[in-house]
Amino acid sequence: MYKLITVTALLSVFIGNAWAETDAEKGKAIAIESDRRDTGFVDFTVQMTMELINRKGVKSDRVMRQKIIEREGGDKSIVVFDFPRNVKGTALLTHSHIDDDDQWLFLPKVGRVKRISSSNKSGSFVGSEFAYEDMSSQEVEKYTDYLLLKTEPCGDLMCNVIQRRPVDEDNSGYSKQILWVDVDEYRVQTIQFFDFKKAHLKTLTFSGYQQYAGQFWRADKLAMVNHVTGKSTNLIMKDYQFKVGLKEVEFRKKSLARVR
Repeated sequence: MYKLITVTALLSVFIGNAWAETDAEKGKAIAIESDRRDTGFVDFTVQMTMELINRKGVKSDRVMRQKIIEREGGDKSIVVFDFPRNVKGTALLTHSHIDDDDQWLFLPKVGRVKRISSSNKSGSFVGSEFAYEDMSSQEVEKYTDYLLLKTEPCGDLMCNVIQRRPVDEDNSGYSKQILWVDVDEYRVQTIQFFDFKKAHLKTLTFSGYQQYAGQFWRADKLAMVNHVTGKSTNLIMKDYQFKVGLKEVEFRKKSLARVR
């Protein structure tokens, strides 16, 4: 059912941006506040289903799980595939940083760990429409030229529309991104990705947000559509568990081959 835009939402737009004078300052302030609201989760685990959909609509599923530990300057995460058999045991380890992320892919068929070079971060993550760079935490400092373009309805919400550019343009697959961030909870609703020819390359949509531990919002579904290939990938999330006591040792490169 459509929910009318409330006076509270409109006031939130005004109060949240009143101190910032320029559109660039307003955009950066919104990004910082969104990040601040998601700080302090400590760690979490989640079960995921990846749906790969080709341009003819044929779908294939992969089952995987992820664990993330929060760290200042960049979170650490591991994604492990459990199904189907041909990718079972494949694992991606990401150490996010403010500048350049470290990523390693464990390939069980050959029993080795492959480092993902900076120049390959824009490559497809195991055949999906998500790039390796999409799989790392989105630190505010990874982007520049934040710009508040407008404020408009997005579905039954009111959203600030912000443009940002990657700091590391040489190793990113995107020239810019445009985000829709709701004014009440500062949750990202949609991201549009543009290539270096300024063409609209992909769109990522977040849906089914739920709140955990009384503070942290997580989407139940991330849908990435590639407008060039006609393919799409859905990530279906379930069973989020927060503050489970993950240890730093679990996120070491040498631990990848032992991940089960």
